[in-house]
Amino acid sequence: MWLLLCFIFIITCQTPIIHCDLKPNNILLDDDLTAHISDFGLARLLSKSGKEAFLNQLSSAGIKGTVGYAAPEYGMGSQLSTNGDVYSFGILLLEMFTGRRPTDELFKDDLNLHNFVKLALPGRVMEIVDQSVFNEVGETQNMVSCWSDWTSEQTESLVLVFQIGLACSVESPRDRMDMRRVALDLLSIKGKFLWTETHEKKIQSSVTE
Repeated sequence: MWLLLCFIFIITCQTPIIHCDLKPNNILLDDDLTAHISDFGLARLLSKSGKEAFLNQLSSAGIKGTVGYAAPEYGMGSQLSTNGDVYSFGILLLEMFTGRRPTDELFKDDLNLHNFVKLALPGRVMEIVDQSVFNEVGETQNMVSCWSDWTSEQTESLVLVFQIGLACSVESPRDRMDMRRVALDLLSIKGKFLWTETHEKKIQSSVTE
């Protein structure tokens, strides 16, 4: 969540920062597992003055980014914007929950990480989720037993997280999700998930007593 808050800050501050190269290698964890965004070598400051001359300097020509994480419009020389970083965030979110990189050999032709997730929702969400997500729930359980322990509410929360990742990584920059809305929705999902997990444990505890 700290990664999310940090990202929102850099794109919504008085002079927004366009990172241009958000990817796993640029997300660092400290001893408390707090995420920090690093490597601002390609970053650009976005003026809110609206001056055409300045905006022309923000062309993505020459901005390479990283294949799989860079917004598709940058490959066509489109103007840089915070929407490009929103795309990268969406891909990162999908990667975290599927355990698959956007450059995996599986993805070729018309199949990419975005479409891979989209085709699986909502009915096959458990088939694409990374096993480490289940390990967070119970490290001693195998995946099958973890599936059976998940409630419909928790599964729905997982689908919602994937849908946010998809909404951030759509092809059209203007259609991508607003990061303030992303923060509110993820906090809501987290709260519901933890409440459901705690509630289920209380029920199980009362049954065994």
